[in-house]
Amino acid sequence: MTTEASDAPVLNRQQIRLLMLGLMTGMLLAALDQTIVGTALPTIVGELGGINHYSWVVTAYLLASTASTPLYGKMADLYGRRPVFLFSIGTFLLGSLLAGLSQNMTQLIVTRGIQGLGAGGLLTLAFTIISDVVSPRERGRYQGLFGAVFGISSVAGPLVGGYFAETDWRWIFYINVPLAILAIVVCYHVMRLIPFERRDHSIDWLGAGLLVAGVSSLLLALSWGGNEYAWGSAVIIGLFVAGVVLGVLFVLQEARVAEPILPLRLFRSATFALANSALLIIGLVMFGSIIFIPLYLQIVKGASPTRSGLLMLPMMAGIIITSILTGRAMTRIGRYKWFPVAGSATLLVGMFLFTQLEVATSLWVAFGYMVVIGVGLGLCMQSLILAVQNAVSVRDLGAGTSSATFFRSLGGSFGVAILGTVLSSRLTSGLADRLPGAIAQLPPQERAAVAASGGANISINDPATILALPGPVRAAIQGAFVDALDMVFLTAGLIAIVAVVVTLTLPNTQLRGAGPQGATGGADPLGGEAPAPGGKPLTRESKEEAAADMEAKSQTMI
Repeated sequence: MTTEASDAPVLNRQQIRLLMLGLMTGMLLAALDQTIVGTALPTIVGELGGINHYSWVVTAYLLASTASTPLYGKMADLYGRRPVFLFSIGTFLLGSLLAGLSQNMTQLIVTRGIQGLGAGGLLTLAFTIISDVVSPRERGRYQGLFGAVFGISSVAGPLVGGYFAETDWRWIFYINVPLAILAIVVCYHVMRLIPFERRDHSIDWLGAGLLVAGVSSLLLALSWGGNEYAWGSAVIIGLFVAGVVLGVLFVLQEARVAEPILPLRLFRSATFALANSALLIIGLVMFGSIIFIPLYLQIVKGASPTRSGLLMLPMMAGIIITSILTGRAMTRIGRYKWFPVAGSATLLVGMFLFTQLEVATSLWVAFGYMVVIGVGLGLCMQSLILAVQNAVSVRDLGAGTSSATFFRSLGGSFGVAILGTVLSSRLTSGLADRLPGAIAQLPPQERAAVAASGGANISINDPATILALPGPVRAAIQGAFVDALDMVFLTAGLIAIVAVVVTLTLPNTQLRGAGPQGATGGADPLGGEAPAPGGKPLTRESKEEAAADMEAKSQTMI
């Protein structure tokens, strides 16, 4: 394990809470925009046109946020947290304003890319910044709140998106503006108390370009495969080959430069390598499976897009409560290993429970399954990020934290593609078996109406049309969809077994820093002396002056 000379500059509890308010607001913006747009997309396309570029509204955001994540971590290590964080939230704010003003689909896609560029920093720098002011031992109880933010966004996104789709879709983007301004004001004032000493450096622009190009190639292949182009087409194969070649070139470049974007030496740490591997796998299982639960609620249970968001509340509750309790428990115990082990095992159980879903399954039973998955995710996500942070020095904290966010996002992208292919393949064969017999039962007039609705080519992305079909046809589609969904969760469960094995091999390292009673580790973040990362120690006088000034500003803002 790499040791830190001393863990963090001292902020009092009110200052840390104010900082958390700003960071959580910024993270909520980025997490919310991953889910809020999907519900309103049909309305947006109806007004702006450009149905052929429908998927690019989501893909542009995903590409920009995932590819930029490692770059933000390195820039924050070189230039300091505050300017880089303020740049990311300012970029997100600009993208949101321009997205709301878009007059056509091309403008919306470009501005969504700008939003994603800012979101890449918001999602990773929040973890890095709180690590500067709180020791690893105390960090768990704060980072548990970040997990709660992701839980809220997973439910609030479809809910808010559905509401604004029915009123004015442009407010999906405009609502970000006051929240972003709040985060900027709070973080600008609080983060100046975190000293930073700039060091000589050279930026690896070639490595950055290779990373962005390689990740973009892979994400485009995963987004387009099976949708825009066949998986075996020259375009998709070419993108995969380009992604692999660029990835190899990136590794070779990082091995030879003095200031790599992602230092390869970090992977010599077993904890760092295993925790990032676990995040990749869990990201694959999480994003690749739970994204289909709202479709089940809409197609099988007849819920509207807005109501399906509300029906996801049990999962959100599991994530929020478990994230907070896990953070507090890690702070008290001082170790993290068995939390991701228990979480991945619980996630495995949840996936296999969902394989039992049927058309007639009660909503209350489905809610129970959701809670199990939520508990598993709450146990895993923040504890693994904390393991990564505990394994790196202050010098590499930004790069280390951004790697955790990057691998989780990359796993999610792979998961959506892989499990989406499983769903599509199984559903196609299921519909081929069930639909002809169901249509044959209908009188000629209803048969003609079904043919006009798409016949055997009805899209599962249009639940309203499915629910309006005659009973036998609707039942056939619902049955085929549930069978396909069972196979998706079975596949996700088998992948989750790998996550259990990986987390079991994690070293059971003690978290650095003081415990609740100030025992063991490094400096207590809420008291005692602690120099800033790469900077000079804070003197009593400077701390008292800064605290007094911050107290006045805090009261004004509150």
